[in-house]
Amino acid sequence: MKTTCVAAALCLIIGLVSASFAQGSGGRRYDPKTVETVSGEVIKVEHVQGKAWAPPKGGRGGAYGIHLILKSDKEEIAVHLGPSWYLDKHGLTFAEGDRLEVRGSRITFDGKPAIIAAEGKKGDQSLKLRDADGAPVWRGRGRRGA
Repeated sequence: MKTTCVAAALCLIIGLVSASFAQGSGGRRYDPKTVETVSGEVIKVEHVQGKAWAPPKGGRGGAYGIHLILKSDKEEIAVHLGPSWYLDKHGLTFAEGDRLEVRGSRITFDGKPAIIAAEGKKGDQSLKLRDADGAPVWRGRGRRGA
């Protein structure tokens, strides 16, 4: 009985930790219940280094994540898009002054509001970044059904 309870508790802890790592670091958690659409002007483009943005199949060098600061009618908010190589592959670039519409999950990141983008639209260009559950579309087919 005692062994069964310990095993069950251990499985629960491992599951929770695994889910936490699968969502990313720094408190990032895509939540389908908080999805909204925000539009506005890009006031800053940030390139974020990190191994999480590595190109597929073990590629190296130059990979970084793209984050934007978007100024809407209501607020300035950070928008976490995805890896540079994925955006480049689809020909979607961003610069200060661009008008953008983003659909994604509103989260708190480093104590501030942010959006983890599921889809971005710039003019007549549109790019899907995550599926309905928040799994990145750039990841391999074996992960979270992407």
